[in-house]
Amino acid sequence: MANGGGMQLRRVGITGMGVVSCLGVGVEAFGEALFAGRSGLSVIDRFDPAGLRNGLMGVVRDVPPLPDWAPGGTSSRDVVYAFSAADEALRSAGLVPPLSEPRTGCVLSTNFAGAEAMTRFAECPEDGSAFAACRFDTVVRGLASALSMRGPAFCVSVSCASGTAAIGLGSDLVRTGRARRVLAGGYDVLALLTQAGLSCIRTISTDTVRPFDVNRSQTIFGEGAAMVVLEDLEDARARGAPVRAEVLGHGMNNNAHHLTAPDKEGEGIAAGMRMAFEDAGIDPAEVDYVNAHGTGTEYHDVTEVKALKAVLGARAREIPVSSTKAATAHSMGAAGSMELVASVLAIERNMAPPTLNLTDPDPECDLDHVPGVGKPFAIDVVLSNSAGIGGGNASIVIARPGWRDARTGGGRA
Repeated sequence: MANGGGMQLRRVGITGMGVVSCLGVGVEAFGEALFAGRSGLSVIDRFDPAGLRNGLMGVVRDVPPLPDWAPGGTSSRDVVYAFSAADEALRSAGLVPPLSEPRTGCVLSTNFAGAEAMTRFAECPEDGSAFAACRFDTVVRGLASALSMRGPAFCVSVSCASGTAAIGLGSDLVRTGRARRVLAGGYDVLALLTQAGLSCIRTISTDTVRPFDVNRSQTIFGEGAAMVVLEDLEDARARGAPVRAEVLGHGMNNNAHHLTAPDKEGEGIAAGMRMAFEDAGIDPAEVDYVNAHGTGTEYHDVTEVKALKAVLGARAREIPVSSTKAATAHSMGAAGSMELVASVLAIERNMAPPTLNLTDPDPECDLDHVPGVGKPFAIDVVLSNSAGIGGGNASIVIARPGWRDARTGGGRA
């Protein structure tokens, strides 16, 4: 596949995945709970939620240990979550650290980086280690160093679209040959500082997450990490790696509209989706499932449905369009990457995960939102959407391994 400038682009396979979430630690536990329709939300006891709009959050209860390749010493939760998800992703891809090949890169995402460390430092300004952990690049630099990754290594933050953006940018590094493989994904940690801020701008529900429901009243935030290994598809096949899905394309843009509200007709979200399909080189009618951003916020759910109808046309009513945030909470910088893992599992299981807490659908959210129970469905191609405070949008299109070859008769599409 060549771009407009004639550069021959590589194809990108997803060869490994790792998850730390309130639903469970590890992809297997995460998938089992997600498709069984369980919710991981609980009242936090790590800090006092008094004064916040809600104490209900997506809390990681079973904190995993650091992998054996991680440096010793006390580590903050963001490091533990990110390193643990990275370790599972690498090992499931058949990669054993160190990864010293010069074109192995890392693209991470976060909304609030060292917010937990910021809180510690505010309480104890003499704690230099807490101050150092506040930097946005602390985790990506630490991960690159611990794994001896010498390719591109950077962190992106476009609010709640960050996780999808990181995977899209990571796939670009592989497609253009700037990296042979990239570890990509997001992480974030619940902290009193961030939850106070999100309460202040009233994005937190006083109830629970109710995507597409007429009684929705904003969202609930959570924590965790999700990582994927993105690899040159030819390299992956040559080494016998387990290719779980192929990244076909992605799109990113900005509404340039409002700090928290989307433009009501969803033009920015729709434009990002169209960009993803154009980048993928496929027609929107070929998508089989949409993992919606679906935050349960007052305006966004309706806006996303409008955008999906505008982009997918009749196909929007023929396929499942669900949100997994009532199960995982809105995991901030990890949300898009966690939903990408859910999308790969949807392909592997031929099942759309359910939208929990959807009991009274909003008449304006009139697509098949898979209320309560997962839906068996033939799924080859998935669109996963993310959007964020500040107006950032990111969409990514993935497919079952071999789908593009069967569609085009083999060879490069």
